[in-house]
Amino acid sequence: MKHLISAADLTRDEALLILDTAEELAAVSERSIKKLPTLRGRTVVNLFFEDSTRTRISFEAAAKRLSADVINFSVKGSSVSKGESLKDTALTLEAMGADAVVIRHSASGAPHRLAGWVRGSVVNAGDGTHEHPTQALLDAFSMRRRMGRLEGLKVAVVGDVLHSRVARSNVLLLHALGAEVTLVAPPTLLPVAVENWPCQVSYDLDAVLPKSDVVMMLRVQLERMNAAYFPSAREYSRRYGLDRDRFRKLHEDAIVMHPGPMNRGMEISAEVADSPRSTIVEQVANGVTVRMAVLYLLLGGAIGRDIK
Repeated sequence: MKHLISAADLTRDEALLILDTAEELAAVSERSIKKLPTLRGRTVVNLFFEDSTRTRISFEAAAKRLSADVINFSVKGSSVSKGESLKDTALTLEAMGADAVVIRHSASGAPHRLAGWVRGSVVNAGDGTHEHPTQALLDAFSMRRRMGRLEGLKVAVVGDVLHSRVARSNVLLLHALGAEVTLVAPPTLLPVAVENWPCQVSYDLDAVLPKSDVVMMLRVQLERMNAAYFPSAREYSRRYGLDRDRFRKLHEDAIVMHPGPMNRGMEISAEVADSPRSTIVEQVANGVTVRMAVLYLLLGGAIGRDIK
């Protein structure tokens, strides 16, 4: 594995290797000294063309815990905002000797283009409405830790699927790992050709909840909403929000997830978000561990050598 650009790039065995490596690295995260010498002397560049404090800090913490040097390349105020192309930026990173470039970009396909221009590994930290593979990996890791398995799990992914790179990556990865995914959304918030995705589709959240082991609520991406996808926030919440009454329809072992940041009171009520059956806080911690595993495997850490 040279790059991580799409969840579809991963075979089942590769995905499981990342999850198993993350499980070993999680033990390190519980130590008082959390650093490993594994990537000392390597340089990881965070290249974020879109704001995402949570994801950038997660990748930064992951690289630093593996002793890599981290360069945060903020686009605002840089020559990129003055019109420098992605290719020029790539050549600059190449000249700096970046071993890995973590890129988030508003254009779907930007990480794929970047991978053709740099010698180092490219990790997609979210491209447009296309994919966000490390989020899908940390979600799968969180599910497996809570539920003890992924094979046969019934997972409902609810909400703004159209604008969600998280949904697409999760469908691809969870299908490869043997889970059964159902997308639940109003017809206006489902992508074209969703019938070709390896999942089921429903418009009725109340019918899907009792059969689900995992319910993943997606953020309503108000900043990407330049058209009337639903009549009003209240109407959306009434039909697709996870509130206390809907929460009661889940079986008692089912868990609730959210990739964050949340619109509390819109797609999820505060009471549900803060319940013991919510994994939202764990997902953030697990994100660091899973991204450590991805960097570790991409940059040539020998499995099991430095983790023990």
